[in-house]
This record gives sequence, C-alpha cells and structure tokens, in this order.
Amino acid sequence: MTAHRFIDIEQRRTFRWATLLVAAVGIGVLSACQTQQQLVAQHEDNLAAAGFLVRPANTPERQAMLAKLPPNRFVQRVRGDTIHYVYADPLVCGCLYVGSQQAYTSYKQHEQQQHLADEQLMTAQTYSDASWNWNAWGPWGPGYGFGYGGW
Repeated sequence: MTAHRFIDIEQRRTFRWATLLVAAVGIGVLSACQTQQQLVAQHEDNLAAAGFLVRPANTPERQAMLAKLPPNRFVQRVRGDTIHYVYADPLVCGCLYVGSQQAYTSYKQHEQQQHLADEQLMTAQTYSDASWNWNAWGPWGPGYGFGYGGW
C-alpha cells in the first residue's frame, strides 16, 4: 500500500510540473501574440500617417475579399495610369489600407528613416565596459576579433 501511495505522490508532482509548464508556455504564446499585434498596430499607424485610407471589412462581401489578399503585405492595383497600394490586415483591424503612389513613397521614406535611426541608436549604444572580458566567450570564428579564430 505504501508503494501505491508513493506512485500517487510522484504522479501528482509530475502533474503539477506539467501544469506549470503548460501554463508558462501558454503565457509566453499569449504575450508573443500581443507583441505581434502591437507591432502590426504601430505599422498601421505609420500607414495612416503616410496618407493611406482605412477601409473596414464591414460587410460579408468585403470580409471575403479581405480573406483573399495576403495578410500584412502590400499589393499593387493598377488601373489605367493610376497605381494604388493595398495593405490587408485581417488580424488587428479587419480592414484594408489603400494608398496612392505618393502615400506609398512617403511610407517607405519613413520606414527608411526609422531604420537609419535604429541603426544610429544601436551604434550609440556600443557596449564599452572595461571589466567585460570578451575572451571568456571563446573564439568567434574567422573574421571576428583580433587574429585568426577569435579575439
């Protein structure tokens, strides 16, 4: 009877650890979804600032058409001499962003400026702690550091 009781205790421990693990993974997945939604929302704020117009998928016909477009990507719609850029968002707003060539150019310029600002920030944040020992991390491979095979 004690052996049977021991197994029950072990099974309970295993179950508790499994439950904690599943809960932790679930929380991680949910936070990753929020982060993705936040990134898409920021991206869409930039689209609106560049002059894209929001067209909600508020009818069954529009929802079906929205589902046919590649999500979160630009596609071109050419009609005569006019080019429109369309960006479908089925996740955050359930809408379509429609912009002219001028709006698309403005959006791309802002995107390049943001990329340049991010690179400048990273350059400014170079890690320079005199007590940090890069050699403790081992060789970095050919082409990294001073000399062949590491620092």
